[in-house]
Amino acid sequence: MSHNEKTDVYLTIAKNVKKYRCLLNMTQEELAIKSGYSYSHIKKLEAKKCKKSFSIETVYNISLALGIDVWKLFKD
Repeated sequence: MSHNEKTDVYLTIAKNVKKYRCLLNMTQEELAIKSGYSYSHIKKLEAKKCKKSFSIETVYNISLALGIDVWKLFKD
């Protein structure tokens, strides 16, 4: 996987986290509480400013908090 492909995956996940959170009228703070991550972590993830790659476990836990299948966060 090239650097650009990897970046595209993370950008897609970030976009979809925000999309599904907004569809649920959920704030970043609410998602943070429900997922067990800090508000700043959710904010950085959605803003695509994570300094390091986020794990599959993180993506899975966020999908649970959003009440969606994890694959939906990977769908472009």
